[in-house]
This record gives sequence, structure tokens and C-alpha cells, in this order.
Amino acid sequence: MTALHRSTDSTVLVGGPPSKLPTVHGLFTLRTYTHDGTAHAVMSIGDPAAVDAPLVRVHSECLTGDALGSHRCDCGDQLSASLAAIAHAGTGILIYLRGHEGRGIGLENKLRAYALQDAGLDTVAANRALDLPDDARDYTAAAAILNDLDCPRITLLSSNPSKVTALEGMGITVADRLSLQVPDRPENAGYLEAKRRLMDHIAPAEHPHVDTTEANTEGTGDTASTVGTISTVGEEDTLAVYDTIAGGDEVVAQLAQSEDGFIATSNGDAQFVSGQIDRAHLHRIRASVGAVLVGCGTVVADDPQLTVRAVPGKNPVRVILDPHGRIPAPATVLTSPEAPTLWLTGAEVVPPKDIGDHVHMVRLPATADSEISPATIISLIREHVSGSILVEGGGRTVSSFLSAGVLDRLFLTSAPVLIGNGVPGIRFEGTEVMAEALRRPFRRYRFGEDMCTEYLLSKSASGGSTENADRSPGDASTA
Repeated sequence: MTALHRSTDSTVLVGGPPSKLPTVHGLFTLRTYTHDGTAHAVMSIGDPAAVDAPLVRVHSECLTGDALGSHRCDCGDQLSASLAAIAHAGTGILIYLRGHEGRGIGLENKLRAYALQDAGLDTVAANRALDLPDDARDYTAAAAILNDLDCPRITLLSSNPSKVTALEGMGITVADRLSLQVPDRPENAGYLEAKRRLMDHIAPAEHPHVDTTEANTEGTGDTASTVGTISTVGEEDTLAVYDTIAGGDEVVAQLAQSEDGFIATSNGDAQFVSGQIDRAHLHRIRASVGAVLVGCGTVVADDPQLTVRAVPGKNPVRVILDPHGRIPAPATVLTSPEAPTLWLTGAEVVPPKDIGDHVHMVRLPATADSEISPATIISLIREHVSGSILVEGGGRTVSSFLSAGVLDRLFLTSAPVLIGNGVPGIRFEGTEVMAEALRRPFRRYRFGEDMCTEYLLSKSASGGSTENADRSPGDASTA
């Protein structure tokens, strides 16, 4: 229920005269910009247009947090920390967007949602109980203001990757995103955790759920390549394996599932099984590959973007396996031009009339049993895309590629949650003899509360330590 963060509105932007504003953080220049009848405040310091990517905070109006000092949210703390950061840098902009109260639902509705939160609902569930969107904010005015200030390339102060996506969708280049180091308070810890869990917000590096105590010695250096070790990884850490994937032509799979082996509830709700460190890990893999593949079921259920947002990096080519043309025409992968898309379909599938120019249909070969082998799919992808390939989902697609023995690596994250009944994760025809069960060399990474196991399925991935070159579950090999 997240509203679109873009608009086709062409309303004229009207800037007001600048004036000086002395604050506890320093002397700022203050002016208004009126867009579509709403006056927004812009505070700046230095000459942002003279900097390649100045610090910018796009701050949503919050009466309770910014003016009344409420600790139910972190808005007031974020506002103060942003002004301090911009003042320290000596150059930067804070855009105070009015009309964004309560993520765009307005003050009255926000207080109605507060009452439901007092009764036990989280911030997202409260909005939905009122039949309101999770996030109704529009950033058209912010993009127009940045362009008027001759700052189309910025460094964004934000913990919200969706804000990056929104601004970039309007032509603003976000060269980097920096999280403000604002600690949680006892009064807002539950609210902030719900936003991180349900809305993909990113915790500051010092947050207790971002465990970096061992990352410098095990998570990022040569020791990370040691088979059988457990490395603790923080959200900002990078692993040596990302460079290996980026420099090769591997087939890599990634899946996050509950401890009892499900990737979503029975009605398809998967937001989110794992935590934000694991999701940052997924985005780093996306940034390391040439193509990311999902089955049509994932697109129908989740409408994913399949782009790189949580970390810096280039979007991979999106590959959608859809033999029978099940994907709806409004799907993001067919309408959003952020990344090229290969749509693998059967010969009988008729493309929609308004298909985006970024979409290239590739016809799957006809087979007697209508089943296309994973090896054939990989060969088709390699005809159009170089580099490694990420098989991202869903569980059925990842399982079929594992069973076919075409994977070099499998990153399987287990989250400390029990779903009970839902959409299954890894499933394949197993063995009745434990000694014949699939065993491969592995590495383990502690992603906050989650545990990720990297299975090294091929000789190239394991540095030649896999005794049996067969990567399928049919034959055992010892780690």
C-alpha cells in the first residue's frame, strides 16, 4: 500500500527571497519554495552548487517530533543531526517538505494511527487498519527545488532507501547515501524497528542489531574465505566474495527463509523474513552480477524492483522466467526503466501494447514436456548478458537450479522466526540415506540476528576443495 513517489505535475516552482537564520548549529540561509500551493522551507549553508555532490537532507514535516519534542519518532533528532552534519561540512541543504505529516497521511490521521499503536499495532499495521497507505509522500517538490538550486547530484542524508529511489526516478543523481548516527530511544525503539523490518529502513552503524565487533578481522579480509568459519558482518561491511562474483561468470543463488523453511506466509507475505543486514547483503550481490533472475511467481506475488538501492552499485539486467506470460502488464519490471529487462516467455505469449522500451522479449525453446532446463535458461541469458548471474527467487526456482547442479554458490539465510505454514524455501528430491545427503564446503556469516550459510557448490567456488565436481544433490561430498 505504498503510494507512488513520483508525479507528472508540471506546477511552476516559485522561490522566495533569502534571509539569514542563526541557529545553534550555525548561520543558515533560509528561503521558501512554493510548489502546487504548498510552501516548503529550504535551509542552506555555503555554496552547494559549487560542490559535486553536496550534503542534502530531505526532511518530512513532523509537528510532534520537530516542534513539540515528541520521542515517539526520531524526526526531531534526525532534523537536529542533519543541520549539525551540514554545518560541519560547511556546505549543504536541508529541504523541509510540508504536507508530509505522518508519512503523508496528515496530522489528524497520524494521531488516529497513534491511538491504534497505543493499542498494540505497529506503525504500518495502524495505517493499514485505517485503510491508509504505508507511505503517501511525494518528492516532486524536492526534486524541483534541487534542480532550481543547480544541485542535480547529491549526497543524501537518509536511512530510507525508498527516498533514494524516488529522487533518482525524478532525475536526481544520488551519488551516495549516508545514515545519520541517531540512537534509538526507549520510547521509539519499537516504531523504528518496525520501519526497518517492514519498510526497509536502515539502522545506524552503532545500532545494537548491526554487530560489527568481528567484521574487521573476519568479515571482510582474507579470513572470510576460510571454509567452515563464522564471520560477523555489519551492514556497511563488504565481503571478499562480492569481488569474486563480480570478476567471474558464476551462477549464484540467494534465499532467505524462516528456521522452519518458509520464505513467506501462506498468503504470500514476505516483508520481511530476514533483517536489514541480510537485505543489504542481497543488494551487494545484485551490484556484483550482470543479471538477476526470478520466476514469474515472485513477480506476481511481490512486484519486485530487482534494483540496487541499499548500497552503491549498478543495477543488473533483470531476467524474468515467464513461460506462459503470467506477469501482469503493470508489473514494475515491465514498466520501470531503471534496469534493462529480459522477459523469457514461450512462443505463444503476446506482449502487451504498452511494454516499456527497456524490455526485451526472449522466446524460450519449445520442448516435449514444456519444461525448460536451468542449463538452457543460463545459456539464453549468457547470449545477452556477461558476468555472473544471480538466481534470486522464489524458492521453487532456486531449488530447481540447485537440483540441476548448475549453481556455483548458494547463500541461504535462516532467520530466527517460525512461520509454521507458508511458501516453502529450498525443496528438492532428497535421499533416504543420510550419508548420501548433499554436503559441500561452506562459510557462515552472522548478519545481526540472522545466520547466512554460503554453500560452495563447484570446484571453482571452493578453490578446488570440492571432491566431487557434480553440484547436484544426487551425490555426496564431504566438507
